[in-house]
Formats: sequence, C-alpha cells, structure tokens
Amino acid sequence: MKNTLSFPLVRAAALAASFFVASFSASAQSAPEGIVVYNAQHASLTQAWVDGFTRETGIKVTVRNGGDTELGNQLVQEGVNSPADVFLTENSPAMALVDGAGLFAPLDPATLAQVAPNYRTAHGRWVGIAARSTVFVYKKTKFTPAQLPKSMLDLANPEWKGRWGAAPAGADFQAIVSALLELKGEAATVAWLKGMKENVVPFKGNSIAMKAVNAGQVDGALIYHYYHFGDMAKTGENSEKTGLHYFRNEDPGAFVSISGGGVLASSKHKSEAQAFVKWITGKGGQEILRTGSSFEYAVGAGAQSNRNLVPLAELQAPKVEPSKLNSKKVSDLMTQAGLL
Repeated sequence: MKNTLSFPLVRAAALAASFFVASFSASAQSAPEGIVVYNAQHASLTQAWVDGFTRETGIKVTVRNGGDTELGNQLVQEGVNSPADVFLTENSPAMALVDGAGLFAPLDPATLAQVAPNYRTAHGRWVGIAARSTVFVYKKTKFTPAQLPKSMLDLANPEWKGRWGAAPAGADFQAIVSALLELKGEAATVAWLKGMKENVVPFKGNSIAMKAVNAGQVDGALIYHYYHFGDMAKTGENSEKTGLHYFRNEDPGAFVSISGGGVLASSKHKSEAQAFVKWITGKGGQEILRTGSSFEYAVGAGAQSNRNLVPLAELQAPKVEPSKLNSKKVSDLMTQAGLL
C-alpha cells in the first residue's frame, strides 16, 4: 500500500517535532541546577534548611555530611577540583582553614547585610548561619551560686582537679580554645591547657560529658548550651539533675561560637550556591532556628531565637573576629599539652 501522507502533513509534523525539541531544550536550560553542600552542621538542622530552600526555589541540594575538621581538610586537599558548591560548619575554625587556603568566593552583599554584625566576618567571604554559647553544666546538688567558677580560666586551678569534664578531641571544644588563644594570647593559652591536662576528665563527646555530670561522675563540664536544652526537650534523663552556668562578663568561657556558611570559588553553580546561603541566613532559614529543635541561636539581623534560650544580648560574650580562629595552631598546642 502506498504512503498516502501528503507533503504538507509531513512538513507540519516535522515542524511540531522541531518545536517540541526546542521547547524541551529551553525548559531544561531554564530549570534550576542542583548544588552540593559539604555539611559539618547537625544533619537534621541542615536537612530542614535544605527542604525549605528546595520547596521555595526548586533548586535541588545534595548533602555530604562529615565533621568540621574532616571536611575542612578535604576541601583544602581537593582545592579547585572540589565538587562542593557550599560549605557549612558547626564552628568557625574550619571555615578559617578553608578561607586561609583561598577557596571561598565573596558572598553577596545582600546576604552579609541580613546577618547581625557580630556574627559575620569582616572580609565577607563567609558568614554566620547559627550560633552556640559556651556554658558550664553542673550538678545542682554540688554547688551554691557562690561556689561556681567565676571564669573558665579558674578550671585550671588545683582545686578543680578531677572535678570537671570536657571533650577535648571535638571541634566544639577546640573552637573554645581557639577563642581563648585569640583573646588571651599563646602564653596564657599554654598555661591554661597545662592546668586543664592536670584537672580534666576527658569524654568522647559533649552529650557524654553532660550525662556524666548528671550521674555525678564529675561535678561539671564545659560544653555548648544546646546539648542541655535538646535533652531537656526530650526525656531530660541525661540533664534533669544539672544546671547551666553562664560565665558572662566577656570571659573566654562566655565565647559564642559561630556556625559558618560559604560559597566555594570553584563552584560551577555560583548563583544557586549564593542563593542557598542567602536563604539560610534570611527569614526562612532563621525561622527554622526559632521554631525547630536544634536550640541553636539565630544570627539574622532582628531574628528571634528559641524562646527557651537566654537571649544572646544577655550573654555578655567576648568579641572575637571569627575569621581569626586558628584550628591548626590550637591543635598543635593541645597536642603539645597531651590533650590530643
């Protein structure tokens, strides 16, 4: 049987097919591209940020979780060949490590402007996304208010031998020591670490240290505030017998550690990566800190933190330029002191 399809119909079909291919190609090109985030923040918090960002923008996000030091060193090793578009951390020193290697792109001015001045870097290559306060968690039956340490530095004194705990191998604690180094200098930091080595009971994590305080194994421990609030919001079984002591008075023990976010200069998707950091530091991302269960402080200008937390303004934290926190120097000093 002869093909009876007329030339006009063939031409029309070809034009329709051509139009479909062109439309599909244009649609594919206009679709938002995905980004890869190297994430050292708590996985649950970052996932909440990712879900909100993708829901609002349509941009897909692939998250690779790890620790501050682990991912910071990995980025330095990967250099310009890294597949990462964004780096998020729990603490500042890992951000300073990557920044020191020249791997961050400048952030959009609009992103920097929506973060409170105390929680962004002076150079603008990375910015605070959340914050946590250093606290002394203590067994309530062991202390009257007058018996609590007046300063974090007091914990190096002989009377504290065997009475307090910490997790010295963790990035959390090393950030606190980084602040001490920046505030008081190397000689004072070395002296304090020497006293700490004599006095501290080491634990493998902040939650474990707090649990030991609750159980009466030690009188107190130096941790971040949110471990206590997080446990109390659940069963309280590891924290119900403890209280939190805030050093205030711009003491090194009142240090507020900033979680950081930055865009890699090598990113192939810079506009999407910049949009992600802008979103988590903006209204949507900071609102998740207020309403969620991370109990970390919001750092956005005018943003509200969880109502159960002591307001940031009342902590009387020392002023520390986050970009100057030096993880390598601290690691060397703590190793020399026998703490690592």
